[in-house]
Amino acid sequence: QVQLVESGGGLVQAGGSLRLSCAVSGRIFSINDMGWYRQPPGKQRELVAAIISGTGTNYADSVKGRFTISRDSARNTVFLEMNSLKPEDTAVYYCNVDLAIREGLRITRGVYWGQGTQVTVSS
Repeated sequence: QVQLVESGGGLVQAGGSLRLSCAVSGRIFSINDMGWYRQPPGKQRELVAAIISGTGTNYADSVKGRFTISRDSARNTVFLEMNSLKPEDTAVYYCNVDLAIREGLRITRGVYWGQGTQVTVSS
């Protein structure tokens, strides 16, 4: 009922840039928080950046000043602009969305994940 489609990953040299996109579709009633997580090889998934509804944005210390999260509410899409990329940014990046769906007369809230997109930064 809900689909999150990510795009924009790839291979880039250190110092380069990439822009990730995550488009949300389906029987959406409302979208609350949107964010990006990443999972480096052999490590746990970690928060990279998030847009918290009514509050603003927050970033992992390791990406502050280099990454920018933004949202296009009209298109239900969240972006992650990544600049000055480093080899340690190499990971699978996942979109994460807190939203509500309408099923008949019922409104159900849940958290959904994208399929992940690989970002590889070479030194």
